Amino acid sequence: MGRLLFALAVAVAALTVVATAGGANECDGLQICVPVAGPWVVVPESDAAPRPRVEYQLSCPRGYVVGGLDARLSQPGIDVQFFGALGSPVNPGITTSRSAVFVASHVGGRSRAPAPSFRPFVGCIPARGGGSRVPTSVTAFPPGQPTARRVKTVRIRPGATAVTQGCLRGEQLVGAAHAVGFFTRTPPSRGLVASVGTEQTIRDGRLVVRARGDAELAGVRAVVQVQAVCARTG
Repeated sequence: MGRLLFALAVAVAALTVVATAGGANECDGLQICVPVAGPWVVVPESDAAPRPRVEYQLSCPRGYVVGGLDARLSQPGIDVQFFGALGSPVNPGITTSRSAVFVASHVGGRSRAPAPSFRPFVGCIPARGGGSRVPTSVTAFPPGQPTARRVKTVRIRPGATAVTQGCLRGEQLVGAAHAVGFFTRTPPSRGLVASVGTEQTIRDGRLVVRARGDAELAGVRAVVQVQAVCARTG
């Protein structure tokens, strides 16, 4: 028993130490936390209303759920939120799951500041089962999870890259999104952001994103994430 308690203490201490290594505050207030950092995600710039937005999904290791979130911005005029599920109480495992989808838009004016981008962070805690409730009406249904995101992240290299993502059998495509990210220590420059171009199309019920990288990408880890939002047909 003594050895078991000692091993557990060591494991908790190790996780706590890992938590302090996070680049933001995603693990604040969480005794056991594994931090996960995403890339610098490019946010589109536009003066039109509504402003365009970008979505990026960040996942915890298996057996963990999102217990904390944070982000770092390349400039102040960026609005970042995340998709949370309805349920009570607002809690990890109910409001959040293993993955979190960040949504960002640039709401500031044009400037010479670094290209708009944000870096998402999640703090992951051991999964705990959420409770269930019995419907109180036969004519209305509580909110559920009618859609699922089928996500694929692929590295962009100099030249052309095509990424295709579809839904599973028994599902249909109801939404689509893609994002470009750079795994750099600091926010990517405007020149680096401009070195990647993307085009999104829907073909035969599948999402196709074509990315093209310039020679400037050599030695830089850039990725494109494609997200097919799927709903059951039955």
